[in-house]
Amino acid sequence: MRLVNYQDEIGAEYVGVLVGDVIRSLDDDVALDQILHAPDPRNEINRRLTGPSMPGSKARLQPPIDQQEVWAAGVTYLRSKTAREEESASAGGASFYDRVYTAARPELFFKATPWRVVGPGQPIRVRGDSRWTVPEPELALMISPDLRIVGYTIGNDVSARDIEGENPLYLPQAKVYRQSCALGPCVTLASAMPPRDSVRIHMTVNRGGAVAFEGETRLDRMARPLDDLVDWLGRENDFPDGVILLTGTGVVPPDDFTLHAGDVVAITVDGIGTLTNPVVGGP
Repeated sequence: MRLVNYQDEIGAEYVGVLVGDVIRSLDDDVALDQILHAPDPRNEINRRLTGPSMPGSKARLQPPIDQQEVWAAGVTYLRSKTAREEESASAGGASFYDRVYTAARPELFFKATPWRVVGPGQPIRVRGDSRWTVPEPELALMISPDLRIVGYTIGNDVSARDIEGENPLYLPQAKVYRQSCALGPCVTLASAMPPRDSVRIHMTVNRGGAVAFEGETRLDRMARPLDDLVDWLGRENDFPDGVILLTGTGVVPPDDFTLHAGDVVAITVDGIGTLTNPVVGGP
């Protein structure tokens, strides 16, 4: 079962269930997090599935977020560890990424507030002071206030690798800025996701009508269990509005690749769908 935040043809906002190419709306006074944070989200959906239906092609999908903070985990795939070591070698920070990959404590960092998040079809941004910015396709966990994984969506953790590589202490500037986080297109309930070892994450970057980069990984290549990441995130922390956690990337473009204004990034995750965003900004 997949949930969406969407606007209808006149701009009214609803929460709905996506069935094929049809959206069935819930009560007009319900928010997405009310459904996800209920003791039984599926029962809550069935109880509130009272609104009209409309073709999904006529709806404007919005990011699947309400008041949640967005956090992220880093260096959870071997390919990501290698890339972070390479980008930080000249600054002497490479060994930090090697150690965190095998450490008990994961790398966790704040990524975005809701107003910084963009949804399907909305532009992601290259910083004007970055010469090397990449998309990072990730599985995103929808987590309730009591730290249950209640659903999954797709995340794009847009990152300025040159800024982070210059000094690991510049991580917030490389990661946290307007339009640097995309989520969508929907939330698949945890009970409806395929088995972890069968989930594929695929990304293409199109430029001028041609593929500029394409790569994929599988969720079973992640070095850390999802529940372990959630456990560490919740230590000495509270999330009264719930939280969204990006779980790291295993798809890293080569060092000579950077996003350009006009590119289009498409990320597909089995069981969820495809998140597509155009690119703006840059030097």
